[in-house]
Amino acid sequence: MTPSLNQGPFIERTILSVLEQEGDFELEYIVVDGGSTDDSLDIIRKYDHRLRWVSEKDQGQSDAINKGFEMSSGDILGWLNSDDTYASGALAAVIRSYRKRPFMWCFGDCRNIDENDHEIRTLITKYKIFESKRYSYRRLLSKDFISQPATFFTRNVYQEVGPLDLNCHYSMDYDYWLRIGKRYSPVYIHKILANFRWQKDSKNSENYGQAALETYLTAKRHATSAETYPLYRHYIHYVILRTLYRLL
Repeated sequence: MTPSLNQGPFIERTILSVLEQEGDFELEYIVVDGGSTDDSLDIIRKYDHRLRWVSEKDQGQSDAINKGFEMSSGDILGWLNSDDTYASGALAAVIRSYRKRPFMWCFGDCRNIDENDHEIRTLITKYKIFESKRYSYRRLLSKDFISQPATFFTRNVYQEVGPLDLNCHYSMDYDYWLRIGKRYSPVYIHKILANFRWQKDSKNSENYGQAALETYLTAKRHATSAETYPLYRHYIHYVILRTLYRLL
């Protein structure tokens, strides 16, 4: 599903990256719009014969995502924000992995792209791949390296863990991975599944420092008293990444 609000310049690329996925699976695609005032709805309407959509005021991104999941009926869930895209063959790769080794949740690799779809910040992609290959819950508590657009989980997990936290404005995905990770270990798919777009009007690029701090506080909330060391590393990680993103 895709949550959306005033992403006219990008949402068509997002929609097409979903609808053009090929493979032996049944696709259910839902767009939840928060009441866009740009040309987003005109674009969405072009594809309403191939997707379901609703446009109404909501309580923010997490609320829109939760609405989409409640509207859905599929066995494997994921969300793609309205400026990001799936890589070709992404959903087929997830389904193949699930049929080979049924998982409760999985994640793959993700590129960073600019407003014109050109790959950027390749060192960050390589760094996240390095961390992903060494996944452990303790490592996840010490740093947020799982890319949201490249992550999927089963309906059973959603029903067990519950909806996204409406109080998380930047770290709703990281909070959710920590909630799932306490119960189940993920399957890592070493393949580019998605593209995360850094653009000047995106929430995280405009407020990266605030987003990084909320991420750290999210880890702190989930950690137990025995996990002080990973939290210490998380804070250092937050400071380093904040500096790197400013330089980049």
